[in-house]
Amino acid sequence: MTELVLASASPARLGVLRAAGLDPKVIVSGVDEDAITAETPAALCLVLAKAKAAAVAASLEDGVVIGCDSVLELDGVAYGKPSSPEEAVSRWRSMRGRTGHLLTGHCVIDVASGRQAAAVGTTVVRFGAPTDEEISAYVASGEPLKVAGAFTLDGLGGWFVDGIDGDHGNVLGISLPLLRRLLGEIGVPVTSLWTSAG
Repeated sequence: MTELVLASASPARLGVLRAAGLDPKVIVSGVDEDAITAETPAALCLVLAKAKAAAVAASLEDGVVIGCDSVLELDGVAYGKPSSPEEAVSRWRSMRGRTGHLLTGHCVIDVASGRQAAAVGTTVVRFGAPTDEEISAYVASGEPLKVAGAFTLDGLGGWFVDGIDGDHGNVLGISLPLLRRLLGEIGVPVTSLWTSAG
């Protein structure tokens, strides 16, 4: 069976894949995200996903590598993880009551053949309007400092998201429908990677 490798330390991505019947080995890429720039938020998350997948693939002789990177696009600007609690508070004050786009770059590489495919998944996120007190409490939890866009759907942040349009898995960090299509492009049926029924 083909070894599947996730080039990400994200517990949410790993959780989505495991719930969907996959059991990837995790190898963190070590890519310096701050050293990479791009002209648009979509281009940025895609180049980062490709860089992460390529860095891990270069260390292997076989297997299929999945690289991902997520950013929140608001007013044409890409937002990753906040660098401080103060930044997280400021970010939430600017996001509340507004709509953003959660973009996740996906890249898959078949190490043996060198084939790869990549694309960006987009999900519209409609933010609620938490009070200043709620924002402070949320930031104090530490959760928004660990995730792109300073929010989660499947954690405490879910209280402050009114709704989404698109794939919720993409917001968690990996889109299963998009990943299936990309794996198909490199000749790897997703069913060949299943280890269980989920």
